[in-house]
Amino acid sequence: MERRIVDLHVHSTESDGTLTPSEIVFAAKEAGLSAFALTDHDTVSGIAKAAPIAAKYQIELIPGIELSTQYEVPTVKSQSKEVHVVGLYIDPANPKLLAKTKEFRDCRDSRNKKMIKALQKEGFDITMEALVAENPDSVITRANIARYLYQHGAIHSVQEAFDKYIGDGCKCYIGRFKVTPMEAVELIHDAGGIAILAHPLLYHMSAITLQRLIDDLKAVGLDGIEAIYSTYTTGEEQLVKKLAAKNSLLISGGSDFHGANKPAIHLGTGKGHLYIPYSVLETIKNAR
Repeated sequence: MERRIVDLHVHSTESDGTLTPSEIVFAAKEAGLSAFALTDHDTVSGIAKAAPIAAKYQIELIPGIELSTQYEVPTVKSQSKEVHVVGLYIDPANPKLLAKTKEFRDCRDSRNKKMIKALQKEGFDITMEALVAENPDSVITRANIARYLYQHGAIHSVQEAFDKYIGDGCKCYIGRFKVTPMEAVELIHDAGGIAILAHPLLYHMSAITLQRLIDDLKAVGLDGIEAIYSTYTTGEEQLVKKLAAKNSLLISGGSDFHGANKPAIHLGTGKGHLYIPYSVLETIKNAR
């Protein structure tokens, strides 16, 4: 078994993780990682903060991003799915990427304010000012809102916030502007990156619909698929690897680490059995 391991799907406090970019580097060293990709939601702001620490500790940092998109399911009328696309080796200074992610953040800010108002109407003691104060310099997401409610004793668990209040379709849920997954692939390519379809089995699509999504993404140059993931069983991992081979896609893998916001998921090892050898990253590098 190859000793060098990597993690190509990691979040920091720049989006909805609970470790700062610098702390992520320290955690990566503790976990024995040779490399990791910082893939915060819709922002690249953490990469410059992590880079000097990673260089100091000789841990390979892959500049990345995870873009949230909306896919209109062609096999079911008027149904859409949130689909995530990870970008690896993106240029964090790319003007088009920076302009688009600013647009995402502006839309997200407006959405957050509306959700907080809805939560206030439900009797929750929460304000935008207090939320930002507890998450300085972060891209505020629903995970931050859920954690705030939990830490202030308003709910019994972070998951309760999603199940009852801010999850898709719940009473305080507010939708937001999203690009299509195809646009996300093109945006990642414009920034010089490798586009990876993140955790495909989490979308709970039929085999036909998932293949249709892959076909649509391949039409604009999708590079790979996340075949190794924290929540996958051995059978599910093999299934996605076969899907990758069938569609001539690169294999990627990651824990989807969020720190305390996903306490069961550990950096590099997921739920304890995740194993992503450095050879996975080497294959992606060679494809570049």
